Amino acid sequence: MNVEPRSPLPADEVWERLDMRRALAARDLGTVFRLLQKHGTSQRTIAALTGMSSSEVYEVLRGRRVMAYEVLCRVADGFGVPRGYLGLAYDTDTATWLDQNLVPAQTRTDHEDDTRGHALLAYAAEVTVGTAGELSAEWASVPAAATPLPGQIGPEDVEQAEAVTAQLRHLDYRFGGGACRDAVAAHARWVDKLCELPSRPATQTQLLVAAADVHNLAGWTAFDVGLYNVAGRHLALALDFARQAKVPSLTANVLYRAGRVYLHRKRVGEALRFFQLGQLAAQDSGSRRTVAMLCANIAWTYAEMGDEAQAITHLNRAQDEFDRAGDADQEPWVQFFHELDVLALDGMTKLAMARHNDAYAAPARQALERSVAQRTDGMARSLAFEQGALATACLLTKDTQAALEFGDQALEQAHRLRSRRVTDRLAPLGRLAVSVADRGPNGDAVRDLGLRIEQVLAS
Repeated sequence: MNVEPRSPLPADEVWERLDMRRALAARDLGTVFRLLQKHGTSQRTIAALTGMSSSEVYEVLRGRRVMAYEVLCRVADGFGVPRGYLGLAYDTDTATWLDQNLVPAQTRTDHEDDTRGHALLAYAAEVTVGTAGELSAEWASVPAAATPLPGQIGPEDVEQAEAVTAQLRHLDYRFGGGACRDAVAAHARWVDKLCELPSRPATQTQLLVAAADVHNLAGWTAFDVGLYNVAGRHLALALDFARQAKVPSLTANVLYRAGRVYLHRKRVGEALRFFQLGQLAAQDSGSRRTVAMLCANIAWTYAEMGDEAQAITHLNRAQDEFDRAGDADQEPWVQFFHELDVLALDGMTKLAMARHNDAYAAPARQALERSVAQRTDGMARSLAFEQGALATACLLTKDTQAALEFGDQALEQAHRLRSRRVTDRLAPLGRLAVSVADRGPNGDAVRDLGLRIEQVLAS
């Protein structure tokens, strides 16, 4: 009996050839199969690997189009190539390759555009009259395509970039980094591309500032969802753009955010160094509001280190600098820092000191009560932080009823917000609630609060 020898599997480099990648991206299986045959893969092997019959492979080679999603997946999986090559599941590498190597949309022939237009019109008619079935695989995914770049950057391009960053910053502040991190990262990539285009010197400087600002926000949103390494990369880029633009107040703001990343992770020595470097840059900038922000965070860090004297000294300076700041600082990256934030950081600092000295529990509660009472829905994340801290202060002052009220509010906010940081900041409250449940009134409810926080932290 004669047995046809098994045709070799195509080598990995075959799939990286430009003609093969283009054929896969266009889902032109006829060309894909012909290229495989050219490199020694038989029709029978193609059929075996894709789950198609030999006759079906023959029809594809003769020009039959294959659009069924499950068949396209079998082709990708059978040959061990990423599904993204066929536009079935895009990843960053695939999208980048497509942007760089596929023929741009505007170079398609009129015939191709007409064919797609007619197909879309036909489907629209079916939807309208109620006879449409499931959307075909051809339309079920959107291929990656680069947005056309302007020939030269003008002030209006920078203004648009700044406006988008401002809106994304608002979303982050209100809903948490998880609600907008991908959008911020995509916007940062767009601004990076703009920085590579020709522009006048004044516009280029503005663009560098916009790039530093958006990477600063990208680092912050990554931090908010627990992507610390990603956050560090964005913050490094923000520092570099701010350096090139020679804007020390922005440099100070990036250093502040880097310090908060390390403070959140309990790496207080590194956090303190970032804040101190930020304080130097803030002083060079002449921005009293920024100096106040750095001093308040330095105070909190010293409190975490158990240095009461330095904490109080820097709290007092933070309040003094803020009182003298006025409305001079209009940069978007510092406008968020208001009187409520000074109050909140005063409360957080004294709450940290209360771990070593019970006398600070009541002042911490007073400061946090004032900040919580004045927060609005647009400040949801800050409100969640402060409600959790206030509940902790209430437990320390043995007011379990108030602790339960603010603890429940903080938990409710944590469920609404897409912020890992909010959840993490509830951990001290959870531990304290469990440990003091047997020492006062409402013990069962306090213990239940601690257990519910533990469940959120574990999820």
